[in-house]
Amino acid sequence: MNFLAHIYLSNNDDQITIGNFIADGIRGKHYKKFPVGIQKGILLHRHIDTFTDAHPTVRQSTKRLHKNYGHYSGVIVDILYDHFLAKNWKNYCETPLDEYIDNFYNLLGDHFELLPARIKKMMPHMIAGNWLLSYAKIEGIQKVLEGMNRRTQLKSGMNTATIELKEFYSEFEAEFTSFFEELQAFTTTKLKDIETQLHDEN
Repeated sequence: MNFLAHIYLSNNDDQITIGNFIADGIRGKHYKKFPVGIQKGILLHRHIDTFTDAHPTVRQSTKRLHKNYGHYSGVIVDILYDHFLAKNWKNYCETPLDEYIDNFYNLLGDHFELLPARIKKMMPHMIAGNWLLSYAKIEGIQKVLEGMNRRTQLKSGMNTATIELKEFYSEFEAEFTSFFEELQAFTTTKLKDIETQLHDEN
């Protein structure tokens, strides 16, 4: 899953949210240097990614893209799924998406000193371009994919994936909706397991 889904799945807990957001840049057991709440978020992020990558519904989505994008298909599906979460936000959260995102940006600012250097560097661009809100529209997804393609030195061709998004829009949306329901249930259970794990470790 991509940024918005990880943030949303953090159970409205500030520290879990921060950990879930920064987790990609935290390797191995380096998560232990953070406060326990942030540790929970980092570990939750890892479990979400493992569950997502192995799920048959997600694999169905990635298979549709594999011919044109190869091993980048999973990255693309993560981004497309964030589009459907943002587009259908009212089905998942009572707080309007723009307000929810503003609260998240403020949360990043409040915890700025804890953020890894990569996130600190990315944060101004993310806020200025309001990436998270832009996910709700195909034009916003196009910009994200173009940025990802530049990061692969134009090797991935991800910038053209909105063609498949438009062509198979209803299929992708149905797959997201079905999968996300399962992911929410998984996350609730896994958080309890993580709390037990960290309690035993600390």
